[in-house]
Amino acid sequence: MTPRAAIAMARERDADLVEIVPGANPPVCKIINFGKFKYELAKKDKIQKKHQHVSLLKELRLRPNTDVHDFDFKARHAVQFLAEGHKVKAAVVFRGREITYKEQGEDVLKRLTERLNDYAKVDQPAHMEGKSMIMIFSPERKKKQEPKSEEATKGSS
Repeated sequence: MTPRAAIAMARERDADLVEIVPGANPPVCKIINFGKFKYELAKKDKIQKKHQHVSLLKELRLRPNTDVHDFDFKARHAVQFLAEGHKVKAAVVFRGREITYKEQGEDVLKRLTERLNDYAKVDQPAHMEGKSMIMIFSPERKKKQEPKSEEATKGSS
C-alpha cells in the first residue's frame, strides 16, 4: 500500500499511522491511536523495571588479626548479602608492617570461603590490590528444593 493511501485510511478511522519497523523493506506501519501506543509501551517498561533485580557489590573489610566473634559477625552479614542476591567483596586490609604476613590474610579469606561455601561461589580468587588482599564472592543460584512428599514423611514416622 502506498504511504498516501495508508495516511488517508488512518484519517478515516481517526487514528495515526505509526511506523513500527522502519528498517524493513518495505517499512512496517500500523494504524493505531498513538497516545494509547505510547501508554502501553510505558506500561511494559514499568513492569520490566519492577521485575529487574539490581545486583550490588557489598564490601566486608577484615584485618589479618580479626577476632573470632568479629569474623563470625561479618560472615553472617556476608551470608545475608548473598541471600539478597548481592555480590560480596571481602578485603583483608594490611596496615604498616602487617603486609609482611600475607599468609594470615590468606588464612582469613580461606576461613571465609569455607563459611560461605554453601551460599556462594568464588568469582575472583584472592589477589593483592595495594595494601589489601581481595576476594569476590557471587551468590550461587540453587534450584529450590521440592517439599517432601507425603509418602516420605509417613515412612519416617
